[in-house]
Amino acid sequence: MIFPELIVNSVTWVSSWSSDLQFPVLATASESEYAPVVLTGVLLSLVVIYLASKLGGELSRMMDFPPVLGELVGGVVVGASALHLLVFPESGAIATDSVIMNILQFIGNLSPEAVTSVFQSQSEAISILAELGVIVLLFEIGLESDLRELKKVGYQAAIVACVGVAVPFAVGTVGLMFFFHTPAIPAIFAGAALTATSIGITSKVLSELGHLKSREGQIIVGAAVIDDVLGIIVLAVVASLAKTGEVDILNVIYLIVSATVFLIGSILLGKFFNKTFVTIADKLQTRGKLIIPAFIFAFFMAFIGNAIHLEAILGAFAAGLVLDETDKRKELDQQVIPIADILVPIFFVTVGARVDLGVLNPIVPENQQGLIIAIFLVVVAIIGKVVTGWSVFGQPGINRLAIGVGMIPRGEVGLVFLGIGAASGAIDKPLQAAIIIMVILTTFLAPPFLRLAFNKQSGETEELVEPADLIG
Repeated sequence: MIFPELIVNSVTWVSSWSSDLQFPVLATASESEYAPVVLTGVLLSLVVIYLASKLGGELSRMMDFPPVLGELVGGVVVGASALHLLVFPESGAIATDSVIMNILQFIGNLSPEAVTSVFQSQSEAISILAELGVIVLLFEIGLESDLRELKKVGYQAAIVACVGVAVPFAVGTVGLMFFFHTPAIPAIFAGAALTATSIGITSKVLSELGHLKSREGQIIVGAAVIDDVLGIIVLAVVASLAKTGEVDILNVIYLIVSATVFLIGSILLGKFFNKTFVTIADKLQTRGKLIIPAFIFAFFMAFIGNAIHLEAILGAFAAGLVLDETDKRKELDQQVIPIADILVPIFFVTVGARVDLGVLNPIVPENQQGLIIAIFLVVVAIIGKVVTGWSVFGQPGINRLAIGVGMIPRGEVGLVFLGIGAASGAIDKPLQAAIIIMVILTTFLAPPFLRLAFNKQSGETEELVEPADLIG
């Protein structure tokens, strides 16, 4: 995920910046003297996030769109693109860009140095809460998924994931080099950004549409998980290439082996862990006797995933799959929902808030080249994932379009590639703008397109059924 890496980068940047400008207060202010102000900023940010989430979700539902789309749009409105209520330093914003920081400065009569420190700490806190939100979301999705059904479509999901990585990567990289004469390493980085799939956004939309447990939904979720693992491996390769000009083979082998062992080991663990978990939950007598052990397991699995340089969300998803096999799964599902309702919106609103639609302004000269490249990347990003639906075989009557569309959104995963590529200096400003536009459009187009794809299938089914009903 992007948040921990960007936090580390931004903390390093602020530390060096404060040292250069001789602002010693930045090193200690947020940890002691200004801690209450930081808390005030976090609380006010949460008020903004929840208002944006709820208003956006309700408006989206009124227009018959998935609520998650409204949460993303709500984030855009309160973020860097419009109101500047929720902005982040890793996106290039400074304290004075934040309306909330200006409010805190007015209320607390803070110095510019203090505001900068508070802004940094407040942004880190919101980013961590957003990261927890997506971990809880993937744990919830794992609980709602059916491991037996996932096993049935496992090989299909693997094929979909491989095609969804290979096609956009190859077409994007070669196309940039051939049509736009982009140097090899920046082209490879942009091609790698096209391989991502945001499992958080897709799975949430599937759940809201009631198709998470359908054959299409299980293939999409399984493929997105595998796609995430493949994406991490691709990212490791291109990051090594950008830094040294050569690929660290040992690191790539390590990632492949650790990812395989982790996922297979998690599934096998379920056979031995389920009875133990139920026994522990039954023996506990205090409040939270089921939900607390469940989250201990989920966070521990997320920790392992992060510790072995995979992703925390993969560990959380695996934990949900394991606990879905227990006799307590229905009760656990109900207890997780309120927690998800509190934390998950933070993730979706912050994803939207980090987006700066200013890169779409063609009047700005430096945006023009990026827009031309962006059109190419968006076309490749959509077609490169849609074709994955036709890689499914042995599944008569399956909605191939829905599978392909479900793999389209890049979301926060695409921003990871962008963040690392920009930090390494491998990609220039126009290409950065093009990747941002690609991430924005694929993230926002996928939810309504996915609904249309499933509605199309429903309409076709009704047309087939009605004549038979009339004959009967």
